[in-house]
Amino acid sequence: MRKLQSLIFDVDGTLADTERDGHRIAFNQAFSQVGLAWNWSIDLYSKLLAIGGGKERIRYYIEQDEPDFLSTANLDNLIIDLHQLKNQYYRKLLDQGSIPLRPGVQRLIQEAKIHRIRLAIATTSALPNVLALLENTAIDPNWFEIIAAGDIVPAKKPAPDIYFYVLEKLGLNSADCLVFEDSHHGFLASKQAGLKTIITVNDYTKNQDFTEALLVVNHLGEPDQPFTVLAGNVPEKSYLDLALIQSLF
Repeated sequence: MRKLQSLIFDVDGTLADTERDGHRIAFNQAFSQVGLAWNWSIDLYSKLLAIGGGKERIRYYIEQDEPDFLSTANLDNLIIDLHQLKNQYYRKLLDQGSIPLRPGVQRLIQEAKIHRIRLAIATTSALPNVLALLENTAIDPNWFEIIAAGDIVPAKKPAPDIYFYVLEKLGLNSADCLVFEDSHHGFLASKQAGLKTIITVNDYTKNQDFTEALLVVNHLGEPDQPFTVLAGNVPEKSYLDLALIQSLF
């Protein structure tokens, strides 16, 4: 059995449920701030999540729902400014403590740190947003050897580029690492990089296709908050820890 050397985490939807009541709210606040009568509902945002990256999401929305804005002068700058404003509102939400970590995340990260399993992050989220989430949920960003975020690679998930970047920086093979993702696009990225992946679904992703994932659960679980296994075989256990991961690995 190969020995696990590194855990690599996605952020949005994986470490915390940041999308529906975090990023979506912040986008709407940014739109309102600049006088745009755009409102991304929960259902609409579910569709927009198919587009990786916040700036890319805004552009796609304009192309599909507000095509008149395509002729706006300096459209690229408008999108950049909207995204930056959104990030400011998002970090205010984090500062308020309104977005906690998902069950089992902090416990597993701390266990990995104790056992000297190398930690990394691979996300399309902007680096300041990642750092703000970690700092507001009592996880030290310095625990992560690599934080690959935002536009660090040109092609975002579902392209595998971010995972190849992390593997190169870690100096590890894909067979040495395990990824945690929450979405089909994220899973496609990790799978194309040859990485074994555990999926922790959320309300937006629970019906997506995760065929070939190592394990699919509703969350990582706690001793007093059992997870539900949606796909995969595990021994009788209520939560995911390093021992269980190594048995699957």
